[in-house]
Amino acid sequence: MTPTHFTFSSLFFLGLAGLAFHRTHFLSALLCLEGMMLSLFLALSLWALQLDSTNFAASPVLLLAFSACEASAGLALLVATARTHGTDRLQSLNLLQC
Repeated sequence: MTPTHFTFSSLFFLGLAGLAFHRTHFLSALLCLEGMMLSLFLALSLWALQLDSTNFAASPVLLLAFSACEASAGLALLVATARTHGTDRLQSLNLLQC
């Protein structure tokens, strides 16, 4: 495993571990998701550069567009939960209550 592969895989798994173990606030969960998406974007960009092919040139941009849509939807949910519940703590959210 090359050092770049190790760096990107450890960055992804660090974001995944943060998402799994540190879920007190909704904002921290969104930041962990963004870190995971950023590591995937960088890895996919370097992979497209290493292949030196134009077939994979659009895939990092497509992933970045989906990441931006995911971030905007997550921030909209954050604002909506902060307005309705008064906090962004995940323990205060009840899934059975509308």
